Amino acid sequence: MTWTQTYDPLGNWVLSTLVAGLPIFVLFGLLAGLRWKPHWCAIAAAGTAVGVAVTVFGMPFSLAGASFLYGVAFGVLKIAWIVLAAVYLYDISVHTGQFEIMKESVAMITADRRLQLLLVAFCFGAFIEGAAGFGAPVAIAGAFMIGLGFKPFHAAALNLIANTSPVAWGAIGTPVHTLAAVSGLPESDLSAMIGRILPLSGLIVPFWLVRAMVGWSETVEVLPAILVVGTSFSLTQYLWSNHVDSNLVDIAGGVVSLVVTVVFLRFWSPRRIWRFADERAAPAADGSRSSGRYTSAQIVRAWMPFAILSLTVLAWGLPAVKGAINRSTTPIWSVPLLDGAVTRAAPIVSQPTPEAARYDFNWLSATGTGCFLAAIVSGLLIGLGPVELARIFWRTLKRMRLAVVAISFMLGLGFTTRYAGLDAVLGLAFTRTGWLFPFFGTFLGWLGVALTGSDTSSNALFGSLQRITAEQLRLDPVLLCAANSAGGVMGKMVDAQSITIATSATDQVGNEGMIFRHVFWHSIALGAVVGLIVLLYAYVFPGAVPHGLTIVK
Repeated sequence: MTWTQTYDPLGNWVLSTLVAGLPIFVLFGLLAGLRWKPHWCAIAAAGTAVGVAVTVFGMPFSLAGASFLYGVAFGVLKIAWIVLAAVYLYDISVHTGQFEIMKESVAMITADRRLQLLLVAFCFGAFIEGAAGFGAPVAIAGAFMIGLGFKPFHAAALNLIANTSPVAWGAIGTPVHTLAAVSGLPESDLSAMIGRILPLSGLIVPFWLVRAMVGWSETVEVLPAILVVGTSFSLTQYLWSNHVDSNLVDIAGGVVSLVVTVVFLRFWSPRRIWRFADERAAPAADGSRSSGRYTSAQIVRAWMPFAILSLTVLAWGLPAVKGAINRSTTPIWSVPLLDGAVTRAAPIVSQPTPEAARYDFNWLSATGTGCFLAAIVSGLLIGLGPVELARIFWRTLKRMRLAVVAISFMLGLGFTTRYAGLDAVLGLAFTRTGWLFPFFGTFLGWLGVALTGSDTSSNALFGSLQRITAEQLRLDPVLLCAANSAGGVMGKMVDAQSITIATSATDQVGNEGMIFRHVFWHSIALGAVVGLIVLLYAYVFPGAVPHGLTIVK
């Protein structure tokens, strides 16, 4: 059975667009409006997507069902497994008391919650995004901040805001690689163009992040540190993406910004140490504590699990390592009924293109497996036995079971809308904006990430459409395709998958609607900032769009 997507089944693009958006309205209406539990929201929205695909868009039920199951299988291995393993490592650290020592060691750098936010959520989170991506930064940094003493709500919401600027090069540059593949444009040019958009927003996000937690006066008090974080990260991001490669942009940016900021804080501290209202004031203005409470060896041992985690996810993300593991262990299956059975049509693509549906069961090279092995090795080195490690994992699994269901159904929803063409219908609505398309095309990428939870998936979905539309409007296709990825990063904080990951990692399950309402306008505003930057490149600085760069991939 084969089936070709249709993008205006009702003969009126406005009505077709509204119907295509019905699963999203159901998802966020139940989540933010009626405050249902996230797994029930995901189940209801996925059911709506299948119903709309079959009854309105004419997709055969067998294909709709296969798309949904494909998404669920993808979600379990690629996303939920990462979150489960990251929370498992956190639980091991808490169970063994190592997190208490980590808290003290961070307080020796600074006891100021604003500066801890910058170090953990932005700098450390950028490194994890570059190494692993796909929800790992929100889960790991969110759990880390809980351990430091942040309120669960702050840990969840603020990590969602922080996990924006680095996303375009997440998981060793996977979104850029995908964008180049689907658009047919040079990867070096695309990476460089993204690297001329996002560093500008990277200067803003650290300030925005702190301001989201405290007032204006408290934000200005740490402005020097904010400038150091933003400048060091953005400058590294720009230089690496334009002159080195598209693989290690975020890893380099995260490491440089973290090191530079820690060194800076050795010579500078804010006029007063800011803590939450219910916390006791820090004992010293520089945030230092009794150096004799823990030895250097104890501090190194406490940080060891996260050091092992960082090295493991970095190694697991390297193309050479991943490729070697996959060649020897990974079976690749064609999804029954679905592989090649759905055809994308104009104007989404220039010519009819069958959609592949191949499931690579890369259980060993999956990022979640790297996180899980890091947790096991860390637990053994700390002194836990196999039986105790198994007990901790069982408790983690019980605590995360509903989150796994929610994440899996979210991916089932995303895959159903993709193969049914519902998201393409929503995307086509943006192409009707004429000369303002550079601005709204940026929000097309935002929409793709909000729908799928992944900048990689958004680029795969809309990369070709961006190029086709750009050529029709006589705009630069490199700029518009890069705008899809750059705009997509600001949609990361509102996609239901990321919100579910954030709440699961910070024990906030049930508060998804409140967090969504909190971050939504941050997402829209930052997306508009990126859209304005793209608009300036399109009509004021078109000569700044790169062509013909030859940096290493």
